Amino acid sequence: DPDSLQDICVADLNSTVKVNGFPCKSNATAEDFFSNHLATAGATNNSYGSLVTPANVEKLPGLNTLGVSLSRIDYAPGGLNPPHVHPRATEIVFVLYGKLDVGFITTANALFSKTIAAGEVFVFPKGLVHFQKNNGRKPAAVISAFNSQLPGTQSIAATLFSAAPPVPDDVLAKAFHIGDDEVEKIKAGFAPPK
Repeated sequence: DPDSLQDICVADLNSTVKVNGFPCKSNATAEDFFSNHLATAGATNNSYGSLVTPANVEKLPGLNTLGVSLSRIDYAPGGLNPPHVHPRATEIVFVLYGKLDVGFITTANALFSKTIAAGEVFVFPKGLVHFQKNNGRKPAAVISAFNSQLPGTQSIAATLFSAAPPVPDDVLAKAFHIGDDEVEKIKAGFAPPK
């Protein structure tokens, strides 16, 4: 993120002015620099068995222009934070408890992976595909730090199979070396419930 030009610039999340970031609000308070979003474990009873709870500029307006943010990620046993990228940030995870298999893939298709446990950290370089998986029998959690107030997240599978308008089936079929009927089955798994 660009360097700050003033001491504070609390995000005015309701402004209709569009800039690269958020315009400053005029009446900042201590509450703009406080959050308890990460204090409680997230509900992991979903299809991935994980939940990301962000503390970014949208949740903590005092982060505006400061170039940092955090998230808490909770994992059920077997839970996965599926392959994704952060287009605007490098990420470092610190394991609060449990054990995770983590990794990232370079643009040369080299996988760098490791099992990490409580008190350990692992870094995911900016813009590279990465993942975390709890292969243990107990829950796990990390605090994840970013060098961006709003790192952005693009989940690879969800991006490709639930885009609107949709990526053409023939493009997906050819890219994944599968048939059009298999593409439809995969897309159905990402469709919102009716």
